[in-house]
Order: sequence, then C-alpha cells, then structure tokens
Amino acid sequence: MTKVLLVANTDWYLYNFRLTLAGRLRACGYDVALVSPAGAYVERIQEAGFRWLEWPVSRQSMQPFRESAAVWRLYRLYHRERPDLVHHFTAKPVLYGTLAARLAGVRAVVNSITGLGYLFIQNSLRVRLVRWWVVQLYRLAFHHPGVAVIYENEADRAFFLERRLVAPAQTTIIRGVGVDLEKFQPAPEVDGAPLVILPARMLHDKGVGVLVEAARRLKQERAVRVALVGGNDRGNPANISEATLRAWVEEGAVEWWGFRGDMPEVYRQAHIVTLPSLGEGLPTVLLEAAASGRPIVTTDVPGCREAVVDGVTGILVPPNDPLALAAAIEKLLDDPALRRKMGQNGRQRVVDNFSGEQIVSETMTVYNKVLKG
Repeated sequence: MTKVLLVANTDWYLYNFRLTLAGRLRACGYDVALVSPAGAYVERIQEAGFRWLEWPVSRQSMQPFRESAAVWRLYRLYHRERPDLVHHFTAKPVLYGTLAARLAGVRAVVNSITGLGYLFIQNSLRVRLVRWWVVQLYRLAFHHPGVAVIYENEADRAFFLERRLVAPAQTTIIRGVGVDLEKFQPAPEVDGAPLVILPARMLHDKGVGVLVEAARRLKQERAVRVALVGGNDRGNPANISEATLRAWVEEGAVEWWGFRGDMPEVYRQAHIVTLPSLGEGLPTVLLEAAASGRPIVTTDVPGCREAVVDGVTGILVPPNDPLALAAAIEKLLDDPALRRKMGQNGRQRVVDNFSGEQIVSETMTVYNKVLKG
C-alpha cells in the first residue's frame, strides 16, 4: 500500500484545506497520515478517521539551532514512517520537509507553494537578509529529480523559474485548494444596511488597514457596514494587534467578528466581499465568496487577480490604494443589479474551474507522475 504524508505548519490548514484530498487518497487505497504541530484541530482530524503525527515547528522562529532541530525531527519522522510520497504545504514545511525527505531517502516529494508570503512582500533589511538565505535553501532543496512543485498562479511559478530555483519540468499550476460547491451556495441578499466583509487573518499584508481607511471614507457619505472576519495570527510578523482592531471598532470604522467557523452563513449575510491583499497564492476565501454568489473587490496582484475576472465577477483595484478601494465598493453599493450579475458570473466560474473534486484530481495526477519517476 502506498503511504502518503501531508505536512503543514498548522493543523488548522490541513483540516480546512486538505481534508478532501486526504479523503480521496484514502478512498483510492492509500495509507495517508497528516503531519503538523499540535493544535485545536487535531481532534477533528482524528475524528474524521485520519492518523495524525506531531511535528513541533515554530512558524516565526529564525534561530539556527531551533530550526535545525525542526529539520532533524522531521527527518526522524520520515525515517520511522518510510512514506512513499510526502506533500508539503507552506514555506517551512516545503523547505525543511524537502531537505528531510532527501536525507531520509523518500523517493517522491510534492511541494505546494501557496503564495510567496511575508518574506517576499516586505522589504526591510532583516527581511532581505533572511530572504537571500531562503532562496538558497529553495535552490538546494528543489534541485532533485524526485521533487515536483505545485504553484497556484503563473507569477509565483515565473518567480522561481527566473531565478533557476526549479526546472520547468518539475512545475505544475493547480489553482487553489478547490471549493465545496454543496457547502457554498448562492442566496438572495438580506435586507438592511449593505454589508462589506473582509474574510482573512488579521494581517497588514491582507490589506486590512487599507480597508479601514476606505471604510472611513464610505461612512462619511452612506450607511454601510464593514466587517473584518478573522482572528489574529500572532505567529506572523504582519499580525495586527487586538488593541489596534478594538480601537478601529471603538472608532466606528469597522466591526470585528473574529474567527468564524460558519463561513457559508457569513457570505450569505454579505453584499460584497473584499480582500485588498498585497499578494496571495490563490485566495480560497474569494473563490468561496464567488461560489456563494457574491461580487468581489480585490487587488490587481498575483493570486488575487486570478480569482476575479475584472468587470465580470468583480472589480480589481491597485494595492495600497484606499481611494480606489472605496470607489470600487461604492460602485457596487450603488448598483444592486450589477452585484447580482457579478455574483451569478462568479458562481458559474467556480463551478467550471475551481470545484474541490477538480483540484483533487489534478493533484492526484501530479502524485502519479512523481511516483512513477
């Protein structure tokens, strides 16, 4: 029986975004286990019938001894489990996992680049120094015939190819993690003041502050609600403090709903969904919003632009531009018919291109290819 390990830096990611893949693997006769640090979602993973293996790793640490220990622990896990294939998600699992897999003699490695992330968006001196080392690690890890790399958009793949971090034949584009079309269904708009939501972790890189400034401008002229839907991410350097979020709420600029486990209901309440991010792989929240029949306002940056057809399923605006963001939201607030039309177009586009089953099938094709060598 072929053994596959799915490896991420949080159990939350595996449960919310890769459980469908794990289920398909199991149904196809694979021996599948999920690997991550311990967290609140481990019990849910186990209740779904999957074996979970602990890999202690810090998302924020850059201490050489601590990071070397994380690689060693993963090597020991691979050496003990003897998987036929490992699939890594997000930066540290991709880097550390690929090195550990090569040391342990794992014959097939699949890496998913789910966006370039903080190190490639910010540009401080410290970030630039760390980024240089990360690029060297990518080059070392990926130059091996048993490694396949999945990107969620063409811009991220081009970034790696231009720097010769990976060979073209190793790369594949698979657009996102897929959407459960039964779970996320269109619904009529609710009555009352229109609601604009930003569903994301509360990070500066997600454009949260840009939306707050846009909301201030919108509220000067109209009755509109703007809600931030997501929790803090203290392990991320771009985290927005709870004190800042509560100050925005006290000011009356926005509502902060925190983390919500009932996103279909959240989208049902919304009239417009926005994500003014600085860069993504392919944001699942925007595809879920489109599947729910809601128009989108997002930024014209890699990942976000792939989630929207400008003028058809939503509106693209420049990054870090609260005036443009406010104007795009205002356009949709003033035109309910346009909102409905964009929502209908978005739903059909997700059905045609981004269903969970389609994405899983494309991923399984990569597995079969790399397992065959």
